[in-house]
Amino acid sequence: MKRFLGCLFAILLLSTTLCGPTQAGEVRLFAAASMTDAIKELAENFSRSRRDLHFIQNFAASGTLARQIDAGAPADLFISANSRWVDYLVDQKRLSRAEVRPLVQNLLVFIGAPQRGVKGMADLDRLDRIAIGSPNSVPAGRYAREALSAKGLYDPMLSSGKLILAKDVRQALMYAERGEVDGAFVYRTDALLARQAVIHFEVPGELHSAVVYPAGLTVEGALNPDAVAFLNYLQTPEAHEVLEKFGFSKPLEPPITHH
Repeated sequence: MKRFLGCLFAILLLSTTLCGPTQAGEVRLFAAASMTDAIKELAENFSRSRRDLHFIQNFAASGTLARQIDAGAPADLFISANSRWVDYLVDQKRLSRAEVRPLVQNLLVFIGAPQRGVKGMADLDRLDRIAIGSPNSVPAGRYAREALSAKGLYDPMLSSGKLILAKDVRQALMYAERGEVDGAFVYRTDALLARQAVIHFEVPGELHSAVVYPAGLTVEGALNPDAVAFLNYLQTPEAHEVLEKFGFSKPLEPPITHH
């Protein structure tokens, strides 16, 4: 019931700008919070040659966005921070598998105040408060849980109250920036935005799944020429220059397949 009410509220909130059929020159874009700055710049660049095009942008945790789309929130394009939520929407018949493409890759890092002196996963147990995105909805939190579990740290830290669950990766970043936690697991792209916190170490890739961001058109989006054109634009060298500027890299994995 709580989940249903939450999704209903999200739909009502979005309906002021999103509901109804897609208007001419309109793209309803749902993207992972960690892509906020890059996508805003890309949408602005793309719109320069299309003066009548309007982007309606919604940024949040990938799981939150997927549940909103599944509950009926109108969307044309979904960019997730992992394949799990794309697979979920494909299963719910809201995304077409044929319209899903790998977009970028990222790295998981641990950040905190410079004086913390944390050099690796082995040092985390001596910290009192560590922020991660809620693993049930935030891919960065899911990757962090995988890494901590691989080292036998997740369950003890969770039960002891050391883990502070954030609504998305940007909130985890904010906690670290404000010094409200001893450190946080975030993406490298988010860490580059930090002013107070610094990167202490990159989380070894063998401890978690590859951080690949798929982008996919919804059933409605596949019928929207502007949404199709924007997804194609995201694959261009020009777009990848922008994405690389924000710390993303080209995906090393083959196109996403259902599993």
